[in-house]
Amino acid sequence: MGKPTKRSVDVVPVTSSSPAVLPKEQAELFRDVLSWFEKSGKPYAVAGAFALREHTGICRYTKDLDIFLSTENATEALACLQRHGFECEVCDPIWLAKAHRGEFFVDLITGMSNGVISVDSCWIERAIPANILDIDSRVLAIEELIVSKLFVTRRERFDGGDIAHLVYGSRGKVNWDRVMELTGEHWEVLLWNLMLFHYVYPAHADLVPKALWEDLMARFAKEVRSPDPKAKFRGSLIDNAIFAIDVEEWGLDDVLAESRSRRTQIQLPVRRSA
Repeated sequence: MGKPTKRSVDVVPVTSSSPAVLPKEQAELFRDVLSWFEKSGKPYAVAGAFALREHTGICRYTKDLDIFLSTENATEALACLQRHGFECEVCDPIWLAKAHRGEFFVDLITGMSNGVISVDSCWIERAIPANILDIDSRVLAIEELIVSKLFVTRRERFDGGDIAHLVYGSRGKVNWDRVMELTGEHWEVLLWNLMLFHYVYPAHADLVPKALWEDLMARFAKEVRSPDPKAKFRGSLIDNAIFAIDVEEWGLDDVLAESRSRRTQIQLPVRRSA
């Protein structure tokens, strides 16, 4: 399943998009944070718009710099960034902290907001070299980048288009065994995104191995033929606002709370007085 498939296009598609010109203060903040991570040796990888550009050539403006790292390393990084004069806050201890300087900031991300997927050392070890704003850095490998976007399914933000672009731009070189390993029991969300890819790029179904299509479709057919009457409601993992009524008024399972409760939390270091 993990063997790359051959595609008819031999290069990543060329785009007319070009890197956005960031405000000077914002670019300096991004460079300073990346330089600090590189010099300190803290394990990390960049995701978001910079990683998408590296894998697809698509450039778009980004208001923040997404840095992926483990929960333990995020807590340590916050302590160090505080000592370097950054204002730090933990926005959601399950997955997100921010380091501010003036009106600009970087995001420190340790997993998905629903707690289903978390970043570990393997994500960082598999990251690939990239030059970001003239800093030698690294971005998530395409497999981790795809998985990081699976549950970005909110009404106000949907990353299915990014996943379609990543698959199309991959030249068939995605390690799907790795994607399946990270996706685990949530394979239906992967299938959902791959169905969107197929709808958008019907002539390029072969960029996803036939064995993977057959495996996922067979699983789905089995689930439809013999649904588990004890299976839990999972709508809140997709969007807890859209499916709030199901949990709060109809009494269905709060799988989101269960998932988040199992995750280690980012800790904001106490600022010590001089």
